[in-house]
Amino acid sequence: MGAQQSDVPDELFNVKNAYYIGDYQQCIKEAQRVKPSTPEKEIERDMFLYRAYIAQRKYTVVLEDIKPGFAPELQAVRMFAEYLSRESKRDAIVADLDGAMAKSEYAANTAFLLAAASIYYKERNTDAALRMLRQISAAPWCGVAEECAAMTIQVLLSLDRVDLARTELKRMRERNEDATLTLLATAWVNVAAGGAEKLQDAFYIFQEISNKYASTVSLLNGQAVCRMAQGKWEEAEGVLQEALDKDGSHPDTLVNLIVLTQHLGRAAEVTSRYLSQLKDAHIGHPFLRDYLAMEDEFDRLTLQYAPASTV
Repeated sequence: MGAQQSDVPDELFNVKNAYYIGDYQQCIKEAQRVKPSTPEKEIERDMFLYRAYIAQRKYTVVLEDIKPGFAPELQAVRMFAEYLSRESKRDAIVADLDGAMAKSEYAANTAFLLAAASIYYKERNTDAALRMLRQISAAPWCGVAEECAAMTIQVLLSLDRVDLARTELKRMRERNEDATLTLLATAWVNVAAGGAEKLQDAFYIFQEISNKYASTVSLLNGQAVCRMAQGKWEEAEGVLQEALDKDGSHPDTLVNLIVLTQHLGRAAEVTSRYLSQLKDAHIGHPFLRDYLAMEDEFDRLTLQYAPASTV
């Protein structure tokens, strides 16, 4: 364990850990049960509580509970909920965010920076997201440092910069190699790196975390991705069906099932069914946006090269 880590047990460990592995209802239960020892810990607990509601797409709870006079950290969580729930206001929210980030008063608000990074990442503005995350990394050791590092790795992997992700992972491992987020980040990097050994290691990490804490949709999708990358499509299908039983509208599960059914040569209507579910529940999902854009481009090219009609 690195020198920056404290040996004092984190009283919010169960709250945070449940959130990190995607067990959002358990996170809410733990947050409602724990009695924080300080006002700062109380704010941190509430941040995870409301972020768990956001992950469950219960945006109204967050928007109605967090009042204007609440702590700035909670206002940052509310901003993210508003961005996700009100598509018509997203451009305005991002414009306001751009203006806010120009003010130095937000430089020390790590919760605000993390929310800003999340919004920029959703906007596919990876440069801005990484700028926010670097500001957190440059700040003194804080409660969101590990989460910042994990998100940095996610952004870098989305850019196919496995080399830079490995460097960030090395720093995480030096601080606390046994932390849940460090283990998850290790699995993500291994999946991106590919190769039989790395993929098997990643699978075992997802499986071990599931066995230790809970088998969540997020962890099951991690296992399924490993199996698909190994070409073990039938095994992946079983894992994804288990994930689908837990949450029938989870976007990652639906996307992975769309890919899997294509590779297994399932009937076209099976793939279409999962695609329709994704459209119904997650019309703004990046996979779907790319898919629909390619579909439109295909239709355009079809018309362009169609034989001219004769009179």
